Amino acid sequence: MRDRIDPHATLAAEVRRIVGDEIAEATADLETARIKPESGFHQARKRLKKLRALFRLVRSADEPFWRAENVRLRDIARNLAGAREAAALVETVDRLAKAYPKEASDGRLASIRAALVRRHDRIAEDRTGLDGLVGEAIQAIAEGRRAVEGCVLPEDMQAAADILADGAAAAIRRALRSLDLAREHGREDDFHELRKAVKDHSAHLAVLASFWPKPVRSRRKQVGELGDLLGELNDLFVLRELIDRQDESLGVNGDIRLLQRLLKRSEKKLRKHCLREAERLFALRPAKVGRRLAERYRDDAGETPQIH
Repeated sequence: MRDRIDPHATLAAEVRRIVGDEIAEATADLETARIKPESGFHQARKRLKKLRALFRLVRSADEPFWRAENVRLRDIARNLAGAREAAALVETVDRLAKAYPKEASDGRLASIRAALVRRHDRIAEDRTGLDGLVGEAIQAIAEGRRAVEGCVLPEDMQAAADILADGAAAAIRRALRSLDLAREHGREDDFHELRKAVKDHSAHLAVLASFWPKPVRSRRKQVGELGDLLGELNDLFVLRELIDRQDESLGVNGDIRLLQRLLKRSEKKLRKHCLREAERLFALRPAKVGRRLAERYRDDAGETPQIH
């Protein structure tokens, strides 16, 4: 797989290869965004998130450098959110209608959905500064690619194994800290941090799949599903915040109150589900996972001479 680190090549070569491939694809996505902004920006943002996870994976090799590059990509991605977040709110209402068909049967959610569709269309149709935004993003990621070409990563297999083990273990520790906070306090920010940690771990499972302690395929699937559930929970938070701000006319008060009740009910259920799944999937000892990962990387890398 092109997005997996090959232990038979040097870590420096593999990171540069993956970054080059992803940035080339992200650039193509951004060019697509000139015609189809929503889908183009959405795909570009997903690639930038994968790269940010990769940067955090190897961060211990040069903390200031990789932290700065992570910030660069974060700032680019923030500017590309566009209409995708508005579309997610429409999808949230659709999920609520499916989950609570009796309450939604009289069409009271339909009027709110229509208002959210109009909001989405208004955002999607606003192409003010689109070419400039695309051009700036392409230039910024090209600068990032050039920076990574000059990065310092170890050629030595032993040192590379330690860096990957440190990064993978750090993501698991971050998930465990976020899980503890979400379980104890239940704040939206705690679940948001848990979601980001789960997404990082999911990306690490993909890039390290060749030598991750088995069974990696089933774990990737389950962690990906947890990330999706946390994304749905985040969408509930965002929709509730939009209602609380009262800066959009989404419908009559009775319909809004119904939506608030369904949001509360769904949020409570989803919180419990996410916590339960996270507790199950992250019943891990980060240091042990890191050691096993490093051992497998060294074993695989030792099978043939590394390619420089």
